[in-house]
Amino acid sequence: MDIHIRRLGLADYLTTWDAMRAFTRNRTPDTPDEFWLTEHPPVFTLGQSGKPEHILKDIGIPVVRSDRGGQVTYHGPGQLLVYLLMDLRRRNLKVSVMTRKIEAAIIACLRREGLIANRRLGAPGVYMGDTGKGAKIAALGLRVANGATYHGLSLNIDMDLSPFAAINPCGYPGLAVTQTQDEGLSLALDAAGELLCHALLAEFSDLPV
Repeated sequence: MDIHIRRLGLADYLTTWDAMRAFTRNRTPDTPDEFWLTEHPPVFTLGQSGKPEHILKDIGIPVVRSDRGGQVTYHGPGQLLVYLLMDLRRRNLKVSVMTRKIEAAIIACLRREGLIANRRLGAPGVYMGDTGKGAKIAALGLRVANGATYHGLSLNIDMDLSPFAAINPCGYPGLAVTQTQDEGLSLALDAAGELLCHALLAEFSDLPV
């Protein structure tokens, strides 16, 4: 069964979140999995166990209490979001394995474009440098409901990073964040979405459909 790709463009966070929940609630065993590519107007999102104290100051950006995993992060124009709506039971896939595959796809995608990044032990996401000790360039946060996932990943492409200074990104005080543009890679967001989708499809190609 193919994975369908939806390209939503710039989309409101709450509207997209509602659509993901509706899709997951109404899906059947035969519903194809989907990847949704989008970017959002400025918004801070707190994960379901996120601590409000990780929001350090009010800078006029709305805060949404989401149902994804993880702490607080920022979304804004110029950041690529890929939401992965996948049936875990049908694909015999554990969330821990799915997370590793998402990270591997991001790392492979960046490497093909000349940027070296890696995982960091105990801190989900993707970080610059061969040892993963550099600035964070991609974040992950998933939700499982009815045996299927929604939410997904964010990859910083060419955005205003200054709002990250108003939070402890992903719950880590002083965590440095970066983006492909600042790492010397000029890449349009749409092009980044296509490259990352290709890498994700390759990572999930060995699973049952």
